[in-house]
Amino acid sequence: MSRSLAFVLNVPETPQDPEDQEPSPYDESEVHDSFHQLIQEQSRWVAEEGLELQQRVPGAGALGASGSDRQALLGPEGAPVYSTATLHILASMPSRTIGRSRGAILSQYYSRTVRLRRRAGRPQLRDVGRSARPSLRLYDLELDPAVLEEDEKRGLLVKELQGLTVAQRDHMLRGMPLSLSEKRCLREESRPPRGKRRAWGHRGLLSCCSQLRDSCILASHNLGLALLSGLQALMPWHYALKRIGGQFGSSVLSYFLFLKTLLAFNTLLLLPLLAFIVGVQAAFPPAPSGSVPAFRGLELLTGGGRFTHTVMYYGYYSNATLNQPCASPRDGGQCTPEAGGLPYNMPLAYLFTVGVAFFITCITLVYSMSHSFGESYRVGSTSGVHAITVFCSWDYKVTQKWATRLQHDNIRTQLKELLAEGQLRQRPRRACGRLRQAAVLGLVWLLCLGTTLACALAVYSFSELVLQQSRVSAERDGVLLALPLVVCLLNLGAPYLFRVLATLERHDSPVLEVYVAICRNLILKMVILGILCYHWLGRRVGTLKDQCWEDFVGQELYRLMVMDFIFTLLDTLLGELVWRLISEKRSQRKGKPEFDIAGNVLELIYGQTLTWLGVLFSPLLPAMQIIKLLFLFYVKKTSLMANCQAPRRPWKASHMSTVFISLLCFPSFLGAAIFLCYAIWQVKPSSICGPFRTLDTMYEAGKVWVRHLEEAGPRVSWLSWIHRYLVESAFPIYLASALLLAVIYLNIQVVKGQRKVICLLKEQLSNEGEDKIFLINKLQRIYERKERSRVGRTEEAVTPPAVFTDDWDAQ
Repeated sequence: MSRSLAFVLNVPETPQDPEDQEPSPYDESEVHDSFHQLIQEQSRWVAEEGLELQQRVPGAGALGASGSDRQALLGPEGAPVYSTATLHILASMPSRTIGRSRGAILSQYYSRTVRLRRRAGRPQLRDVGRSARPSLRLYDLELDPAVLEEDEKRGLLVKELQGLTVAQRDHMLRGMPLSLSEKRCLREESRPPRGKRRAWGHRGLLSCCSQLRDSCILASHNLGLALLSGLQALMPWHYALKRIGGQFGSSVLSYFLFLKTLLAFNTLLLLPLLAFIVGVQAAFPPAPSGSVPAFRGLELLTGGGRFTHTVMYYGYYSNATLNQPCASPRDGGQCTPEAGGLPYNMPLAYLFTVGVAFFITCITLVYSMSHSFGESYRVGSTSGVHAITVFCSWDYKVTQKWATRLQHDNIRTQLKELLAEGQLRQRPRRACGRLRQAAVLGLVWLLCLGTTLACALAVYSFSELVLQQSRVSAERDGVLLALPLVVCLLNLGAPYLFRVLATLERHDSPVLEVYVAICRNLILKMVILGILCYHWLGRRVGTLKDQCWEDFVGQELYRLMVMDFIFTLLDTLLGELVWRLISEKRSQRKGKPEFDIAGNVLELIYGQTLTWLGVLFSPLLPAMQIIKLLFLFYVKKTSLMANCQAPRRPWKASHMSTVFISLLCFPSFLGAAIFLCYAIWQVKPSSICGPFRTLDTMYEAGKVWVRHLEEAGPRVSWLSWIHRYLVESAFPIYLASALLLAVIYLNIQVVKGQRKVICLLKEQLSNEGEDKIFLINKLQRIYERKERSRVGRTEEAVTPPAVFTDDWDAQ
């Protein structure tokens, strides 16, 4: 027999209708319809025009008779080998054509120029005569149709660019995703001819107006960019935060961002206090009750002395209705307002301002927590984040050397964090290792809780000792500083013991290590603050009956804040600077200490809790906190740059801000709110100082005001109704709590639903890819069967009939 020939199927290329538009690849239904339509068209063309055969080199591969139903022919490198018709259909798919060819780009920008011309009121292309339009008749018909189509689109684009202004043309060319050489060619071709320029030159007024307009637009654009850069420069610590994030990673940066957030919270808390309490009382100062002591300088530590007779503390504020100086007070120290003056009820203003300031802080905290939750736990896929960081993170607008170095460090630190996070997920642990670690964790937790209990007992015992000492004799400055000194020593020493015990645990994840340290330090500080609150409201109120106990509580909180700031500075100096010097001398390599994120964050939360506890007794305490935070930022930043190194095990702090805000909201702010509510509703105010000196509780100031409103007339009776049913009643509180819980629950369910939908969409995308592969393989097998049938018919026609007679005779 003669050797059989191997043929492949080649379907001739069909002309495409230029008026038809290809469907968008983002519309799945249209993509599938177009794919099905392509298959039908190819089958119809094969049936009508016949199969064109080409001889294939022998040995190139079999026809796939023994192939699987789901596998296409495999080439020498394992890649599927499709026929020419199948490859033609693949090349015609929207995903293979849209957005990749230069002709598509030119067509897209041609459409944009048409829209710009329509806005400018110029004649459209369809209104121009057919002789002025570019046509395929002007080209050689033997050229490639794709080249002809691209040239036609290029000519249309050039004509439309010529109709635009210079500014619009340059802006359009800059936005085109083409090479610089092609952009230069388009710019040269779109320039108007010289004769046309002369014709335009006769219209000098129009040309001058257009140039003036373009100059104004460019000047306004440059001014906007300058203002934008100026606003970024006005942002507090913008460059410093970028530098910290680039050198030390997002974990250390989260501490400074949290400090910046606390600064904003305290500023928001201080503004209403200054406007409605401090400023008003400073404008109408009360008459001095006695001799004012001179300033000695020790008041900066103790908070007493001269500061007691200022707007710093609760006792300075009067219980009068302020309008002008009080001439003759009535019984009980209540002043009578003069006729014709503007009344300002100071007790009511004091109570409502503190309440409104706390309510604004609560709303801001809840909003910040929800926003941080949305940013940190954003629903989405993290696949491909390494490639995005490598190829898409660089900002090509950066030209200065220091900025490029900073961006380089930032990208390098991000890659380290991503790689470390990926390595942590791939570390399995055996059962014996897990049991050993669980035993060590239990032992360390018992030791830490025992240390916390010992510190709490020490604070309670020492507070009782100070209380007994104050009953015997008057308290001196040294005695006043004793309790804050002991508390700050315990807050400084116990975290170091926790860090030593944490070295025994050997957590695989540095994130878990930080969270555990934060939890232990938080328990310690909250327990100590709880004992101090009991000491102030439960013990001190009874011993200071003839004194202003509110001023004493405010001074105690002031002393705690000052001593905490001093010990923080000492910890920064001794714990970081001295440790760096010792490690550099003992070791040849420079072994700098790492920045303690957990301890420093808990110091910030502790200081903010003291501020919220003391707002009622010292309205200027938020101002002290703002000054402290400003100093603390620059001290910590300088110490970080000079004495600390980046974490040895880099990790990505994606949820740290959310955790910090949550800890600030629930243990800190909630505890301070409970403390102040108890002081307002249950504790009797001092009878010799403050705006509530004649009342049984601070809350009665609102009831007195409601009684005055009821006596004033029916016009303001609605205010008393609001106070009775919305303030005094507990139903609105329960309703607001239920609504808050419902909103939180709905947000959680929405996030869960979004994650499920994303998982389903991922599965659907993978199934769509498998469906396309299945359809392509089916189409390939159809053409292979047709090719085999054609080859079989050709062999039958070539084979002589004598072969069959010889076989019959042989049998």
